[in-house]
Amino acid sequence: MDASAADAWVGDLLAAVDAKDADRFVGFLTEDAAFSYANAPAAVGREAVHAAVTAFFAAVRSLAHTPRRVWPVPGHVVVEGTVRYERLDGRVVTLPFVNVLSLEGERIDDYRVYIDGSPLFAP
Repeated sequence: MDASAADAWVGDLLAAVDAKDADRFVGFLTEDAAFSYANAPAAVGREAVHAAVTAFFAAVRSLAHTPRRVWPVPGHVVVEGTVRYERLDGRVVTLPFVNVLSLEGERIDDYRVYIDGSPLFAP
């Protein structure tokens, strides 16, 4: 995947997340994909990932990703940026993140989100 294609593909992926569309999100994954957010245990398989992201989406009012850099390398795409969360109480929290996406063909088989999510759920 070249840089231009990676930028567009990541844009589509993050648009699914920002729309809180778990069905569309898991369409980017292989059937047996693993998904890890911060230090939470990985969800494995589309059904488990769907359940995990649906629960996460219900815990925030909205989210909006701003990718700053996208690095396509053979078998992987790395994304660095910020994500703006609106909590259920209306407070806004913006956090830096790095996603490391391991690819099998054009689908993700291992999705790792490196973020300190503790401010999101702090009182």
